Amino acid sequence: MYRRKIYNKIKDWKDRRQGRTALLIEGARRVGKSTVVEEFARREYESYILIDFASCRKATRDLFSDISDLDFFFLQLQTQTGIRLIERKSLIIFDEVQLCPQARQAIKYLVRDNRYDYIETGSLISIKRNVRNILIPSEEQRIGMFPMDFEEFLWALNDDVTLKMLRHVVCHKKALSDGTHRELMRKLRLYMLVGGMPQAVEAYIESNNFEPVDQIKRDILCLYEEDLHKIDGMGRLTQIFNAIPAELKRNTSRYSVSSVIPSLRPGSSLNLIAELTDSKTIIPVYHTSMPTVDMTAYKDLSRFKLFLSDTGLFVTLMFANRPFVENDLYKKILGDHLSANLGYLFENLVAQMLTAQGYKPCYHTFSAKGKTTLYKIDFLIPDGNKVSPIEVKSSGYKSHASLDAFSMKYSQYIGHKYLIYTKNLAKDHDLQLLPIYLAPFLGEQDSV
Repeated sequence: MYRRKIYNKIKDWKDRRQGRTALLIEGARRVGKSTVVEEFARREYESYILIDFASCRKATRDLFSDISDLDFFFLQLQTQTGIRLIERKSLIIFDEVQLCPQARQAIKYLVRDNRYDYIETGSLISIKRNVRNILIPSEEQRIGMFPMDFEEFLWALNDDVTLKMLRHVVCHKKALSDGTHRELMRKLRLYMLVGGMPQAVEAYIESNNFEPVDQIKRDILCLYEEDLHKIDGMGRLTQIFNAIPAELKRNTSRYSVSSVIPSLRPGSSLNLIAELTDSKTIIPVYHTSMPTVDMTAYKDLSRFKLFLSDTGLFVTLMFANRPFVENDLYKKILGDHLSANLGYLFENLVAQMLTAQGYKPCYHTFSAKGKTTLYKIDFLIPDGNKVSPIEVKSSGYKSHASLDAFSMKYSQYIGHKYLIYTKNLAKDHDLQLLPIYLAPFLGEQDSV
């Protein structure tokens, strides 16, 4: 198993909660939820039972129809699995729990019993859709799991040094040598191409070839499409999902659902975006009318940009209608020959990095007084009792008209200002110019 940061979060839950809550790990399919949970069970418990509701026997599912006698319930479960449970030393895993609502409802009583620990995993098929007639357990702590981030990707490549060096850069505010900067950008571009889905990372490590990596990502995208059809048989979710790269390429101030599905009513559009957001396969970034620390209270649910939760999948989705041999994007990205109009790739990567840090960024568009120019701040994140505006460039171009106009209009609300680009660490008065590989450190404002 690859080293994943979520492991320590699960360990913290086990140590702090002592079985007083269950843990629900939510995330898109194929991000590695089942793998990390089962590895955790092997290391941290004397025994465990894994119930995969996507493939378990009907007899196992039927156990949850009557849990009035928990002694009898656990005896049957141990008999069916052949695994002995040890009080306060065993874990029971409910994998793909959304496929068995009765099991999720049972969590309330199983946790109250406190004999064993419980971890649930849920993925693409909307959990909300399958819980309408059950009591949602309050004894449930939730954490999200995402694709492997840049640091986890480097760990998989046996690179424990790069992020230590970057933390040194952050601490001392000192730019790297040009050669080191170029090497770091090469590693970052490699991460963009492979992405953070564990199967894709494994394919790259085993083959050192992008073609099998791309095939793995195409398989995952097909799996997502099949699951989206289970939620919406009319195929509208799939249309919205597949159009994300094209909509970002338009470089407009919002995702236009009406341009993708002209006949769709506004109310239906909001419901579909909510379903797609629940799938964890996308990252919605909403427009806020008030760029202050409470910006989420002013977000417009009808005005948003959509990104993929994994930039590697984004690269493949961009050219999904072409065979790999006709796609020269891999060569262009790895060789740093991207054209300026592919900057939305970097914007997707920054959205992914911010989400992995726990942010729910917004964006803001505005016109300066007396001017018709529409300025756009790509991302806004909280910064103490203020906000930090972020502009993303796909090159070393240092122009920042939007940030300048934003500073003039909203100076009292601004903490730090960031321009994320492809060149080395620098400063332009009070504006931080950050190479994109430092984006994961944006939460450490005082250090960057």
